[in-house]
Amino acid sequence: MIKETANKALFLDRDGVINEDAGYVCEIEDFKFIDGIFDALREFAEAGYRLFVVTNQSGIGRGYYTQEQFDALNKFMLESFKKEQIFITKVYFCPHAPEQKCTCRKPNPKMILDACKEFNIDLENSLMIGDKPSDVEAGKRAGVGRNFLLDGINFKDVRDVLNKLKKEKSL
Repeated sequence: MIKETANKALFLDRDGVINEDAGYVCEIEDFKFIDGIFDALREFAEAGYRLFVVTNQSGIGRGYYTQEQFDALNKFMLESFKKEQIFITKVYFCPHAPEQKCTCRKPNPKMILDACKEFNIDLENSLMIGDKPSDVEAGKRAGVGRNFLLDGINFKDVRDVLNKLKKEKSL
């Protein structure tokens, strides 16, 4: 029996990482891609990373927007990436409000671990990029090898993380 080689992955939070975080973004006209995201993700993909989005969407659980609105926005985002020759393997999301105490909401690692099982991910050689400590904590709890916080100081966007990895020759 031949064992399939595990894939390295790049896990990305959505709001504040892929798009500007305007607070409970649910309409296409409010979804603004962060400058440089297409080029950065294209380079990660070319370096062999499978791309995943792992996002808390408590606006659904709080009743600020519907699952259908999220699905429409998600479709728009994925189609925009596809036009740029960037393929997101899968979007995992938690629709629950924090007070619902679910198991999928970051900092819980469930979304990342689900991707690991479903797509044979090598977590040790994978990356997590988020703009909140809960994103990084989810990556650490899952066993993701390197976790990066877009804190506006060390890293302001995904390009900064990419450039650091290129400089280290660890992409």
